[in-house]
Amino acid sequence: MREFWELLRLVGGGHPSPIWRSRMCPQEPPAISAPASASAARVTEVGQGWPPALPRPGDGEQRPWWYWQKEKIPKFVNFMKDNYPPDFKYEDFGPLFTAKFFNANQWADIFQASGAKYIVLTSKHHEGFTLWGSEYSWNWNAVDEGPKRDIVKELEVAIRNRTDLHFGLYYSLFEWFHPLFLEDKFSLFHKRQFPVSKTLPELYKIVNKYQPEVLWADGDGGAPDVYWNSTGFLAWLYNESPVRDTVVTNDRWGAGTICKHGGYYTCSDRYNPGHLLPHKWENCMTIDKFSWGYRRDAGIHDYLTIEELVEQLVETVACGGNLLMNIGPTQDGTISAIFEERLRQMGSWLKVNGEAIYETHTWRSQNDTVTPDVWYTSKPTEKLVYAMFLKWPTSGQLFLGQPKATPGATEVKLLGHGQLLNWTALKDSGIVAELPPLAPHQMPCEWGWALALTNVL
Repeated sequence: MREFWELLRLVGGGHPSPIWRSRMCPQEPPAISAPASASAARVTEVGQGWPPALPRPGDGEQRPWWYWQKEKIPKFVNFMKDNYPPDFKYEDFGPLFTAKFFNANQWADIFQASGAKYIVLTSKHHEGFTLWGSEYSWNWNAVDEGPKRDIVKELEVAIRNRTDLHFGLYYSLFEWFHPLFLEDKFSLFHKRQFPVSKTLPELYKIVNKYQPEVLWADGDGGAPDVYWNSTGFLAWLYNESPVRDTVVTNDRWGAGTICKHGGYYTCSDRYNPGHLLPHKWENCMTIDKFSWGYRRDAGIHDYLTIEELVEQLVETVACGGNLLMNIGPTQDGTISAIFEERLRQMGSWLKVNGEAIYETHTWRSQNDTVTPDVWYTSKPTEKLVYAMFLKWPTSGQLFLGQPKATPGATEVKLLGHGQLLNWTALKDSGIVAELPPLAPHQMPCEWGWALALTNVL
């Protein structure tokens, strides 16, 4: 069960009291469809690679405007000096973001093939450029500038018409250089011009217009939740909005809320604690090891291999989390071949092993104490425990130290193989499963496998 924001209503009053509180929701909302779910796709932040794609040689983060004009990091300053006219401004990247080859249907098909259960599109990042025609971001949005298209709407329609994925939106609360935010910041956030005139109107707009089932907030700019009126907005979101019965949110709603309040915790980027948490959480990470956006100078070794991605998935789900895999499209609206390959590879792995991932629960042990790189999930009502292992033992025997066999009742199967496997019980606890002698072309999958154990303790 997932904790959610709950609005406490004042006795005798018709207006909600914006007090943080959590409650146990009696039913898992479908946006994240189980106590442990599968991978999801995240389309990277605008400005961090899509739209304007500014090379960041050797740099690991996607904040070129900030690094170039605020922090004045030499390699960014020098790159702009060497490659662009002296009077070139960041805003001049707007027309260069064309999304000329953006095909929402094609994107939707790729995401469906990945085995993901939800997708999160970055509707606006810290630079303020919106992928829809925001009336509060005049001439700095994808309808007025660049593509002249409502990217959010096109993808929302494609996702809902062509897939069974849940559609979500990322939204940055603050903007680096917006004059109203800077003025509010100078007042130590006693003034609230920016959230009142920009952030909150846009949040209400995207929820009403696109009805996201996942709302992924980010970027508090150091301002507390009271500045953003986060509780007031979330009260509306969960009680009155068109997605009130299905929406889930994360934990980034103001300084100090991360990893403390939220439908699910993110805690930090690439958060993967490696142990069980008492609250639902998400590992938001990148296929590119160093960047959230598309990098023109990235090499093949800068990307996680499918083996590394499968390891991230099984470890995350075994510890009660969801995996959100970020990809960075190009400025012309395409998903590069390396990202598409990784997504499709993950989908092929999940076709075989999804039973051990989708709609599973954590088990009493998250990983094995005898054999490294073995992670567990379970389906208690079906008396099933899944042991996902990342290395095929050369001996053909897989030693599992955690499961306790039930004589006459325990069965062991290799997912994708189907036939019952022989096994023997270890003296005190654990079993040894005899894996089938399979040639490489007979393997059910290439990058990690799963045993289904029935009636083990």
